[in-house]
Amino acid sequence: MSLAASISSRIIEAALSRKLEPNARLGEQDIASLFGCSRTIVREAMVELAVRGIVVVSPRKGWFLPEVDVAKARELYEAREVIETGLLRNLARHGRVLEAEPLDRLREHLSQQKEAIEGDDVSRRSYLLGDFHVCLAECLGSSILAEKLRDLTVLTTLFTMRHQTPGDARMSYAEHVAVIEALANNDIATAERLMCEHLGTWETKVHLIDQIDPLEGLRRALSGQGGPHVDRAKS
Repeated sequence: MSLAASISSRIIEAALSRKLEPNARLGEQDIASLFGCSRTIVREAMVELAVRGIVVVSPRKGWFLPEVDVAKARELYEAREVIETGLLRNLARHGRVLEAEPLDRLREHLSQQKEAIEGDDVSRRSYLLGDFHVCLAECLGSSILAEKLRDLTVLTTLFTMRHQTPGDARMSYAEHVAVIEALANNDIATAERLMCEHLGTWETKVHLIDQIDPLEGLRRALSGQGGPHVDRAKS
């Protein structure tokens, strides 16, 4: 792996782990100093990430992780649903089953998820919950779609980190377990349905978030209830 690719990989891992938040600035000189390389190599990494949609550039300000809004999040989850359910459907279409080795790998992944959730390790929990989907794609034999899923998962993580609760994490883990148990029983149709429902949980949450009035908190604060009266501005 080249140094530029290594830098890209570390940025992706940091975003999946919630160690970097939306709008985090990725200074070329700062990263070059950390990795002991030239800004040219850092810029190469950033350009690659920009092509993949994982970073954005602002003139005279530099590189940043993007802020994922509700409309973008909806598109991302729809794309993930097409890919992930499609991989499972393809497994059934070709009459294949998940062999023992990839099943063991996925169960080990689930064990790590459980440990991170019970240990309240937010960074590791976030990384593993997202990486599970990439791991599943790899175990289903599609390295190309696994890489695409990694990019999509980074972007959905940038959205969910502002909205996910510990309860959401536990629910995601339980849904991951159900998908793998269905695969272990060679019930591909159920695994596909469960994956669709799993991703649909966040698609529904995105819709609910979209309905929230962004001024509700300020509206309540200035409503005058229990406090001094606030005159409405004259039109």
